[in-house]
Parts: sequence; structure tokens; C-alpha cells
Amino acid sequence: MTHPRHVLLGAAVAAPLPVCDHYCGVESRMVKSLALQAELAQEFGTCVFDVTLDCEDGAPVGGEKDHANMVATHVNRHFNAINNIAINGVSRVAVRVHPVDHPAFEQDVAIVVGGAGAALCHLMLPKVESVIDIHRALQLIDAVLPSSVRSEPLPIHALIESPLAVQQVAAIAAHPRVQSLSFGLMDFVSAHGGAIPAAAMGMAMPVPGEDLDQFSHPLVVRAKLEIASACHAHGKVPSHCVVTEFKKPEVVQLAAQRASRLFGFTRMWSIHPDQIRPILAAFAPAESEVALASHIICAAQAADWAPISVSGRLHDRASYRYFWQVLEKAHQTARLHRDDPAQKFFMS
Repeated sequence: MTHPRHVLLGAAVAAPLPVCDHYCGVESRMVKSLALQAELAQEFGTCVFDVTLDCEDGAPVGGEKDHANMVATHVNRHFNAINNIAINGVSRVAVRVHPVDHPAFEQDVAIVVGGAGAALCHLMLPKVESVIDIHRALQLIDAVLPSSVRSEPLPIHALIESPLAVQQVAAIAAHPRVQSLSFGLMDFVSAHGGAIPAAAMGMAMPVPGEDLDQFSHPLVVRAKLEIASACHAHGKVPSHCVVTEFKKPEVVQLAAQRASRLFGFTRMWSIHPDQIRPILAAFAPAESEVALASHIICAAQAADWAPISVSGRLHDRASYRYFWQVLEKAHQTARLHRDDPAQKFFMS
């Protein structure tokens, strides 16, 4: 079978990552989040969100080493457990380490990558200011990686959290080891020394005369667009920032819809388990679009990817590419029915 991804997509197309990246820094929440990942994978038949265990904000000051050891233990334990129950052989657990200029960075990498690198789906690097930070980090990462018995390179995700990083975002996105860029909203706002109001860190419906929120303040909007544009230019995944109003699922889903439909983000952070399903729902394509995409892609494959007519409309490889990406998003959000004929493209 000629796979659509091999026929339709070029090298500069982003890897199909889950649309939700769930963060947790406290051990009890890590355990619950890893269990939830396994539960939803059983429910939906695929891994629908990443779990990122946090060494940066999660570790207590002075307890960084113990925290890193605890994180590495849970990464390996989950990796073994998920393989034992054979959910498509998928274990998507990542770790956010300290920034490259932090005293605990080398220790984090030695413990987490050296001890659990084979079980990681990627490593998140916070506060990346330029591509030089990527190079510095990779020198250490690649030096310790062999001790984890991992043979392939470890993908890198980077957090863009400052005005300087936004200026350098195209070069960062172009680095071949970078798989995704995330926007660090709160640090970005704080980095402006009070020039951006606190309201821009939240999700509110602004009214005339009041402060603008994260979807309307011009500097924040510009940063989001720069990140999304750089990612799409270099075949990387743009990941949207957190929404702190985690007790309001309707606000989370609205923010995710805006991030996806207006700003071009294809992934979003979660900081509470209640945010995961609203994010999945917001990033999922409509059922009617999934059905049309399945019909077109299956018919195109039967025609050896030559032009076809569907309901009186011509389709060729340009539209095939779009509809294939709809199917990928449907698979990532568990919206592709198990008996859909397009499921054959996602069988391992």
C-alpha cells in the first residue's frame, strides 16, 4: 500500500503529534496523569495526549536532584507498563528540564536523559533565547544519550518566552532537531517590565475601555503569529500556551478554538486534567469533514493519486494533501471511527 504521507507530504511537514500536551510537576499529579493517559488510550484506541513531567517549575529549590530522579523513575515505569498492555506500543511521556543556563540543567540531563532517554518522546527546553541555546543543550544531551540505550536522536521541543526569543524564532524553528515550539505566555508578558498589563495573561472577553486579553493584545498576538508562522515554514508543530482558567472548560475550549482556527496552532498545553477533553474537542475536525476526507483519500489511493471527481468537484494532490491532514488530525483527536476505511492508514 502506498501510504498518503509518503506520496503527499514533503520533508517540511510537521510530525503528527497529539494535539494536547499535559504538564504536571507534583508527583501525585504525575501518577494520576500517567494513569489517565493509559485510560484514554484504551478508550480512544490511540494516545490522545502527551504527558510532560516538569523539572523546572516542579522541583523544590534545593531538591532538584531528588526531583529529577523521581521523574526518571516514573518515565521508565510508565514506559514498561504501557508496553505490557500493548496500546499500539505507544508511550508518550516527555520531561521539561531546567533552562540551559540554570545550575541544575546538566544534572537534569544526566539523570533524566541518561537514565530514561529511551522512554522519552521528546525533551522540552524552556527559556530558549536563540539557536545557540539549542546547540549547547544538544551537546550535553547527545553525550549522555548512549547510556540510556536509545539509538535514535531525541526530539527537542523549545519554549519561546521572551521578546528576544520571538525575534530569533525562525532560526530556532529551522534547527533540524527541533520538533515543536511552544509559547510561554506568562513569562513573555513578564519580560516586558510592566509594558503589557496582567490582563494579557488571561482569557477574558475584553470590552471597550478595559485591558486586552491574550487573544487581543497586539504584542501577544504578534508573538503568537510569529511562532506559528515560523513553525509552519519549517515543518514544526506550533504549541499554544496554557489557559489558567482551568475551572471553566468552556473558556478552555474557546481558547483552543481561537488558537487553532485564528492563529494556526496545532497543539496546546494543558495544566489540569479537566482541560484535556475540551482541547481535544476544539482541535478535532467536524465529523462531516472527516467523512469527506476519508472518502476522497481512499478514492485517490484507488486512482493511484491521479485527479478524481467527487460530487462534481475536481480533486488532485493539492486537495489530497489538505484532506490527508484532516485525517491525521482526526486520528490524533480520536475522531476517526474504528470501522472507517481510512483506519488502514493508521495501523501499526
